[in-house]
Amino acid sequence: MTPNYPIKNGKVAILLHDGILGHSGKTGLAFLRYSEAEIVAVIDSQCPGQSLPELTGIPQQVPIVASVVEALQFAPDILLIGIAPSGGVLPAEWMAEIHQAVAAGLSVVNGLHTKIAPLITVPLTENQWIWDVRQEPENIGAIASAAAAKLSCRRVLTVGTDMSVGKMSTSLELNRTCLQRGLRSKFLATGQTGLMIGNDGIPLDAVRVDFAAGAVEKAVIKLGSECDILHVEGQGSLLHPGSTATLPLLRGTQPTHLILAHRAGQIHLRHHPHVAIPRLSKVAELYEMVAAAAGAFVGAKVSAIALNTHHLNEADALLAIAEMQAETGLPCTDPVRFGAEVLLGAIDS
Repeated sequence: MTPNYPIKNGKVAILLHDGILGHSGKTGLAFLRYSEAEIVAVIDSQCPGQSLPELTGIPQQVPIVASVVEALQFAPDILLIGIAPSGGVLPAEWMAEIHQAVAAGLSVVNGLHTKIAPLITVPLTENQWIWDVRQEPENIGAIASAAAAKLSCRRVLTVGTDMSVGKMSTSLELNRTCLQRGLRSKFLATGQTGLMIGNDGIPLDAVRVDFAAGAVEKAVIKLGSECDILHVEGQGSLLHPGSTATLPLLRGTQPTHLILAHRAGQIHLRHHPHVAIPRLSKVAELYEMVAAAAGAFVGAKVSAIALNTHHLNEADALLAIAEMQAETGLPCTDPVRFGAEVLLGAIDS
């Protein structure tokens, strides 16, 4: 499960070059939205000096600066790499800035596949550390056995039509709503961002494929025995030709409910325009069929649609939600924008 790095007690600068206005900033933006850490600067050479709330809609008055050197004036002690480019590979030109941060005494949180620790040539001080989040947990070795199906808690798994459509945010918003209602609820992180925020979980895409479902099952049993409703962060998509994480999540979680996340108006995969996204009613059928495995497992139904409307104004967002609800016959909302009560109501019904 999650190592104990003191992010919540530190002052964080987020390295987010080209991530605020581009498509690769989901890690840093989610950290800004959900972390309890003190964030003192955002580093993005595209938009220094601009307003973070105006650019992102996130109500955090954090200064945007152009470089790590400029961020040092705000006295951070942790540099968090906030981009999540395709393939999780660190752009080589950023390594110099990371070395500058380490030389200045900052610890580093890195969620990319590229490991930072072996690349650091500057000696670390006693209280300095490098956390490469995507590390396979210890004691991995058991394959899954569908044991999570024996748990009494509800297990809500978010699934999606593509990568980066809002699965983690949906699970976090659902968990937040449950806790506000006084429910015994937990969030299980399965990716680097959820772990950075401080949640229990596993970096699923760092686990060898033979043991991935077993690692999920082990984490689900641990947290699921401590709550009445467990929200499992989804990864990838069954529609994506390069995604390997969704099936282990379905098998390891043995979900009781599925929430389908989709970006409003998206008709094909973002990085693969030749792969069309079918009607969401068909996508829901696909996930339900795979979850049930032709009756081998109890399976789960798609209870609701989480529609990502970040790119729409409010009027268009409400119209898109209404149209999706009419098309699928399922409850639908944007949980980040309008709250997760509609989704929780669908799970409760």
